[in-house]
Amino acid sequence: MNYKTITSTSIGEFKDRGSKFFAYAYPSYSEEEWQLQLEEVKKEHFKARHHCYAFRLGLDKNNFRANDDGEPSGTAGRPILGQIDSFGLTNIFIVVVRYFGGIKLGTSGLINAYRTCAQIALTNSNIIEKSLDDIFLITFDYALMSEVMNTLKKVNIEIVSQDFGNIGKITIAIPKSELEKKIILIKAGFAKVRVEEVADLEEIEGIKFDYLFTR
Repeated sequence: MNYKTITSTSIGEFKDRGSKFFAYAYPSYSEEEWQLQLEEVKKEHFKARHHCYAFRLGLDKNNFRANDDGEPSGTAGRPILGQIDSFGLTNIFIVVVRYFGGIKLGTSGLINAYRTCAQIALTNSNIIEKSLDDIFLITFDYALMSEVMNTLKKVNIEIVSQDFGNIGKITIAIPKSELEKKIILIKAGFAKVRVEEVADLEEIEGIKFDYLFTR
């Protein structure tokens, strides 16, 4: 199963009668992630009067929200969400910041401003069609670093993030359509055994392999 989202943060700007609007569109996969993204924008634009936003998460399209943040009801969050849906996107968060210019825009003016600013951010974004991926966390002893990295490269695994603190941590993404095959190849590479022997492995010494979520 595939879905459309954006690859990275994109920005849009719009002005109307002195008011300035700045839209930030983020790829986002969880409540925790969009909340951190919102806080990031609020810190950058701490003098702004409004930080209105909308998001849609997941493939069933039932996890969404539209927030007007003090603007008249339905004039900000809904127009932003409307642009997310117009582009056919999910796993995305958009926040539009407004600096009031001294002249009221009215209901239709606000709807147009928030809709247009969100639309500009999405037009500036890189939209891709993605497969449904399962996300895993690999935790390992540093003595096994070469086995881990070489295996992931050989099996052509997408690395989402890396954290090399007291112990090695790598987050990876595996397309659901290739999940069974890729996990067998990864475990065989980590354990230095033949593919046929993977089924007999209960665990791999020094390496933990944990499912996190699906995106």
